[in-house]
Amino acid sequence: MTTTLLPTATHRDRLRAAIDLSRSAPIVPDRYAVGALIVDHDGTVLATGYTGETDPAHHAEEVALAKLAPGVDLSRATLYTSLEPCTTRRSRPASCTNLVLTAGVARVVLALREPLIFADCDGVETLRQHGVQIIEMPDLAQQVRDINAHVLAP
Repeated sequence: MTTTLLPTATHRDRLRAAIDLSRSAPIVPDRYAVGALIVDHDGTVLATGYTGETDPAHHAEEVALAKLAPGVDLSRATLYTSLEPCTTRRSRPASCTNLVLTAGVARVVLALREPLIFADCDGVETLRQHGVQIIEMPDLAQQVRDINAHVLAP
């Protein structure tokens, strides 16, 4: 059974760092600008990533996970991501949710669930069903909306 954990100041600071990373993503009309940070249980930042950092089709979580050495134990690690990990991809066979599950990440902290624009995303529910702890910080969601005004504006 997985429960939603209450946010801590450390989680808030790390999520803000992920949101700041998203500002580095190139602005493209048909994709979100997302930032991701993977932190080990002892507070060590293992990897960072943002949308389009290494390839125009790469998502932030995908970039961060790809930077890790093979076999890194993420069973006590936390992924901080400005936007809910995707469950559907047009450009890749594996969604970010599947990549997170395959990597064995223990916890995901996010600011905003993916709006129903490009896909019907159920990343939070899928991760929870597979035992990943979820912490949502909707009070930081407006920052993510502002950064993604190029997609979210009518």
